[in-house]
Parts: sequence; C-alpha cells; structure tokens
Amino acid sequence: MTSLGLSKRATVVDNTIRASAGDRVFMVINYVLLTIILLIVLYPLVYTLSASLSDPSAVITGKVVLFPVDFSLRSYEKIFNYPSIINGMLNSLFYTVVGSSVSIVLTFLAAYPLTRKDLPGRRFFTILFFFPLLFSGGLIPFYLVTRDLGLVNTRWALIIPTALSVWNLIITISYLRSSIPEELWEAAQIDGCSDIGYLMKIILPLSKSLVAVLFLVYAVAQWNQYFFSLIFQTNPDLAPLQIVLRNILILNKIDLGMIADVQRLADQQALQEQLKFSSIVVASIPVLMLYPFVQRYFVQGLTIGAIKG
Repeated sequence: MTSLGLSKRATVVDNTIRASAGDRVFMVINYVLLTIILLIVLYPLVYTLSASLSDPSAVITGKVVLFPVDFSLRSYEKIFNYPSIINGMLNSLFYTVVGSSVSIVLTFLAAYPLTRKDLPGRRFFTILFFFPLLFSGGLIPFYLVTRDLGLVNTRWALIIPTALSVWNLIITISYLRSSIPEELWEAAQIDGCSDIGYLMKIILPLSKSLVAVLFLVYAVAQWNQYFFSLIFQTNPDLAPLQIVLRNILILNKIDLGMIADVQRLADQQALQEQLKFSSIVVASIPVLMLYPFVQRYFVQGLTIGAIKG
C-alpha cells in the first residue's frame, strides 16, 4: 500500500509539473503574440502624435519614424486659428452631448415598459422594436422620411433619426430584468410611487453603470458620425468635425490664405501633411478625455446583459 501510494503521489506530482510547464509555454506564447499585436496597434498612434509635433518639412521628407523631429507646435496653432475646424468641433460637441442624452432618455423610456409583465401587447411592441434589425427600407426611404419631417439641413438630422439603438435597447432590457428585482416595484407601488417616479427614483440610481456605458457608446458613435451629415446637411456651418477632417484628409481642402501665412515655414504639401496628423490628434482628444470619467463603470458594464445562473 505504501509503495502504491508513493507511486500515485509521484504520478500526480509529475502531471502537475508537466501541466505547469505547459501553462508556462502557453503564457509565454500568449504574451509574445499580445505584445506583437500591441506594437502593431500602438505604432500608428505614436507615429501620428510624433508627426503632429514635428516640423512639416521633416514629416514630408519621411524623417519622422518614432519620435518627433524638430519639435514644433505651429500646426496646432494654425488648426485652432482655422475657423472650419473650430466650428466643426463645436458642432460635434453639441451632437455628442445632446444626441447622447436624448438617446439615453429614449432607451430607458423604451426599455422600462418592455420589462413590465403587466404591459398589454408587450410581445407585439418588442417585435416592433426588433423588426428593423432584420428588415430595412433602405437609404432612399430613410432620406424621404427625414425630409418629410423637416429635419434636412438642421442639427436634429444627426440626432433624431439615430436616437435609439436597438442593440443598446436589448442590453438595457436584459440589465433591468436581471438586476432590478420585481419586489422593488411592489414595494414602491405600496408606497404610492408612480411609474415615472419608480423609473426616476429607483431604476436610474441603480443603473449608474449602465447609464455610463450607454453614454460612452452613444457619445463615441455621435462623435465619429459623418455619413448622415453628408446625406442630410449641405450647410457647412452645421457640419461636424469629421466632415471637416474628411475635407482635409481626402479632398485636401485647406484655406489658401491659411497656407500663405506660413509660407516661410513649409510649402503647401508639407503643411497639408502636417495638418492631417495634428487634426487627427485634436479630433481624438475629447473622446480620450471622456473615458477616464466612466472607466470605473465600464469594467462593471462589460457584464451588463449577461444571464445570471
């Protein structure tokens, strides 16, 4: 018995050592692959930042590889003196803040009734919301409806038509069903609380992580939006920042008067290249500044909508 027990113990130890060695090999390979992916993703970001902080002539001649060459902030000075970029940034801020707020309000107003079992026709309304995920009328009917509503060439053209995301509605419904006990509604009803009061005083305070995640998702989508602006807006004063960046990056539309002011520093092509990188950095800063404020809710929000067993 003793020899048999020692043999079994030796076998278990040997299997543990082999498993540990296999785990170490797996972890090494995993870290190597993740490091390579990180470098592939990180290098364009670092290069963009370095190019925006370099001299225009160094950028156009390809001297910038990783770190800034001939450090300069003149391109940022010219960007903030460029009226179209400032106006586009203000428009994007308006679309992001107002659009995200409207989207969150509509999402909760749609999700809360669909979680109530006593709602007449709840299944019908649920199918009605989910139907556009499977079938769509297309771009032309979408434009015609927006035009008939009088939203073309208005700021609301970028807010109202895309105010509600069905995917975010599904997440919100799943969260409310799994995280908010039905007993809370019964207790609130006994105390004489109305549906609106229950939504405002109980559900929203208990859904701070969900609100933060939804605001981040809607805000990023609104900040990066440009396609609907191309369709619904012809007034350049209403264009978001992404349209201005598109004109700079693709169409190379830069004010010639702006170039004449810096003719002693670089030629037109060098200045265009410099403005491309610096404008990308300027467009990314607001979203990067928003993330730290919702980061503590974001990790918790990753499990929103998961089914509890």
